[in-house]
Amino acid sequence: MSFSRTEPAPAHRAAFSEASAPHFSSADAPWKRLDQWLARPRSAGQVVLWLGLYLVLTTNWPLWNELARIGGAPSTYLPTVIAMSLLTLCGTVAMLSLTAWSRWLKPLWFAVVVLAAVVQHYMLEYRIVMDPTMIANALQTDPNEARDLLSWRMAFNVLLVALPAGLLLWRVRIAPMRFLSKLWRNAALLLLAVVVALGTAVAMNRQLAPLMRNNIHLRYMMNPIASLYSTGSVFIKPLFKRSGKLIPITAGTSLGASYAAQVRPPMFVVVVGETARADHFALNGYARDTTPELAKRGVLSYRDVHSCGTNTLASVPCMFSPLGKQGYESRKDDYENLVDVLQASGLAVLWLDNQAGCKDVCTRIPNASAFDGLDAATKKALCDGDECLDDVMLKGLDARIAALPAERRAKGVVLVMHQMGSHGPAYYKRSAPDVKRFTPECKTNALAECGHNELMNVYDNSIAQTDRFLADTIDWLKTQSKQYDPAMLYVSDHGESLGEYGLFLHGVPYSFAPEAQKHVPMVTWFSEGMSERRKLSRACMEAGLDAPLTHDNLYHTVLGVMDVDTPTYKPALDALASCRAKA
Repeated sequence: MSFSRTEPAPAHRAAFSEASAPHFSSADAPWKRLDQWLARPRSAGQVVLWLGLYLVLTTNWPLWNELARIGGAPSTYLPTVIAMSLLTLCGTVAMLSLTAWSRWLKPLWFAVVVLAAVVQHYMLEYRIVMDPTMIANALQTDPNEARDLLSWRMAFNVLLVALPAGLLLWRVRIAPMRFLSKLWRNAALLLLAVVVALGTAVAMNRQLAPLMRNNIHLRYMMNPIASLYSTGSVFIKPLFKRSGKLIPITAGTSLGASYAAQVRPPMFVVVVGETARADHFALNGYARDTTPELAKRGVLSYRDVHSCGTNTLASVPCMFSPLGKQGYESRKDDYENLVDVLQASGLAVLWLDNQAGCKDVCTRIPNASAFDGLDAATKKALCDGDECLDDVMLKGLDARIAALPAERRAKGVVLVMHQMGSHGPAYYKRSAPDVKRFTPECKTNALAECGHNELMNVYDNSIAQTDRFLADTIDWLKTQSKQYDPAMLYVSDHGESLGEYGLFLHGVPYSFAPEAQKHVPMVTWFSEGMSERRKLSRACMEAGLDAPLTHDNLYHTVLGVMDVDTPTYKPALDALASCRAKA
């Protein structure tokens, strides 16, 4: 949409008699008054003030709904709705006052309207909030994931908000002013917004303080200021890091005693799951049999594992970090990670990705996209455009392993496979037709439109697909037993909300995210060769399946299984260390 200034008509053309004026019926009167109002030149400050009011009234329904849910009776929540709306108005006007200069800022104002409309759609559709983590995650969404989030419903909801604002912005005239006049007017508008906001906060402190303290997510539902703040935070915060250097942690890394007289080198496959909930794995007691293939293969399923974050961008780098969740989140610099240590030890390491990248974890080791190098028949069978079922990672895997340096393969191999898994909202794309045992499925990405049973069915089918993929991975590993001592560890990066508490998808800030987004499955399988090599007691491991674990344990458990000595290894965080000692 383009914007242009409507210039005033020449005086001789504007003058006309009352008799010659066009006739307006009573039905046309409101439009006449609106046209007359728009015809009068307005200052940029007036326009942003009215625009702020429009945004508050049209793009904050998620906030009002949440306040109503929390507040209960109207007498309780209506005052907070008014106070929060006033704070949102003041914040929006304060931000827009920085742009209140000329008619050339109209496209920027319209972009803010579109942003607010898009954000409202997703907050209503999936019950998410726009904190900095969610914005960062959205910015790293690849085209395939973005396509799954688009719908005609989204287009309608956005146009419903953006079209009236766009038409009004196109028609309204901005009066030219001198720079100093604009400056003091904008400063006055900014000051007024700040004063009113402070006055509202002080007057309603008794109600607002406990509300905001106990419901932190509300501050990220104030639209559009939350999105603008979070977006700014994502881009500005990295500029204030102490340094951009990479802290090495690989010094002193070496292979342990088990390599001295090994008959076969070890092969360890680490599968990074995507969006899988622990409570939807039959191995963990779920009523539906979503994991029949894994059950046949004698795997061990850990039932009390919690993630580092609630989205891929937060969890994947954290789970491969030596710092643990607290240390990773408070770090000032970037550090090398688990795959760097494994590579430094002399092992052959490969990261194979069927997702939107490794979030910088694999940048210093051999890595590949599972989509690359596929033949046409495989793409037709397993892929939809550039998006494939996870089975594709097993295609041509022997050749990928053989391409790694022979001297490294002779010591051992670590393969990390990053799944597409149960990534939403297009869950129906995450399972093959012959895996869809639970029907009918939800066949849309507008999850709120689906019945509860349909949503459970389509999600559980995606878990069943993961079950088959992991079982096929184990079967592939068994074929490697003549050359290697194989093992597998699977753990999901985060969970998923499926309508509980009105929430869908994931990415809710960790401090108040529901258990469904943090409780993740973890499954291990060890061949006889690997169990003997590392002297692992199965009885001991079975006894520890209910022990509380987190992503913090992954780094140290993998190093322990692969017998890699390094100063950052902590036996206390190795989930299997005690079972080697008792063997």
